[in-house]
Amino acid sequence: MADQSIRQSQTYKQSPTYLQSPAKQRTRTEERRLNILAAARERADRDGWAAVTTRHLAEAIGYSQPVLYGHFPGGKSEIMRTVALDGFVELTDRCRSVVAGKAEKQSIAAVAHSYLDFADEHPAVYEAMFRQPIEARFAEEGNEEELRDAFDALAVVIGDPISTEVFWGALHGIGLLERAGRMRFEEREKRIDELSARFVG
Repeated sequence: MADQSIRQSQTYKQSPTYLQSPAKQRTRTEERRLNILAAARERADRDGWAAVTTRHLAEAIGYSQPVLYGHFPGGKSEIMRTVALDGFVELTDRCRSVVAGKAEKQSIAAVAHSYLDFADEHPAVYEAMFRQPIEARFAEEGNEEELRDAFDALAVVIGDPISTEVFWGALHGIGLLERAGRMRFEEREKRIDELSARFVG
């Protein structure tokens, strides 16, 4: 009996999970989390959010559904919300990066291009950000930091909040209408030039 206990203890100590340091365990957890999000974005970009299910994601990344729910207890809704909030961070970084050293109108145009390019390149992320029910507190005091930072990235070149909302609404509308074929994509530059001129001064 004692020998059996010793062998079980030795087997446990030799297992990969036991040997992992806390730092490595955290790294592995974060890698799993990022893999889940990447798989969700890839499937949504290809087939839309309706095609994204926890079963598909578990199969795509080789994890069981319980493992997936261990990272995202809220399932698909939480995954979609996380993708959206990460999208706001990426959009913020892109908009902030294009304004340095530019005059007012050029800065506005650069932000407009950056915003629309992001929407073009990441349609599923953009949809999660603005069209899916992600329970984000838009237009509320004390809302998510990611939302505030993204709005501020537009406001820094526009000014007051109401004008920034009008600018944001115009960009959102342009993007939707172009993707729907209601506006000619090749005339985007003219639209941005006209829009930028209206917010100078």
